[in-house]
Amino acid sequence: MKKILVVAALLGCVPLMLSAQTATSKKRHVSRVEIKSTANQMAAGIMAAEVALTPDLLEIAQKVYVGNLPCELGANVTVEADAAKPGYFNVQVSSSKHQKFRMSPVSTSTGAIRLEDQQAGVVWLQLPNKSMMLNQKIGQRLADACACPEQLTVAQNMERNPPPSLLDTPQPSVVVVTPIAPTAEVASLQKTIN
Repeated sequence: MKKILVVAALLGCVPLMLSAQTATSKKRHVSRVEIKSTANQMAAGIMAAEVALTPDLLEIAQKVYVGNLPCELGANVTVEADAAKPGYFNVQVSSSKHQKFRMSPVSTSTGAIRLEDQQAGVVWLQLPNKSMMLNQKIGQRLADACACPEQLTVAQNMERNPPPSLLDTPQPSVVVVTPIAPTAEVASLQKTIN
């Protein structure tokens, strides 16, 4: 009796196993048109996801140097402001590889101007004397010592009059104390104390 029940249970499971095999063996073939359409929709979604920037970030964006900046080792970086999306920049690096990035400002505590392409993991840092582009994902500089005319002027001034090193001992500060002539109130207070 037990054998009959076991055989019946196994026979009942066979159709389920066969249907599971046929369901997984059927693969959906996706055409190239569908793939391209999906990619375009995703790109449109990413562009739509670019939110309007806060007033603080727009203020930072106004300080970004735009134009073609020559860099060391023959590289060039072109920074263009996007007229349609205030605060966003299209940045192109012309070196051995031509790379394009979509960047927006990020606030910093140091005062440096920082643009980021979070998707690519690339950062554009603008300091008073130079700018540089870093790829944070691979830990590599894409461009260094990029400078516009204003930055070149600051760099030349820093070479002539270098700022004090953080490692040097601080110079003692001179405090000038000038005596103050006593007023009538002070004189009367001194008389009452004495």
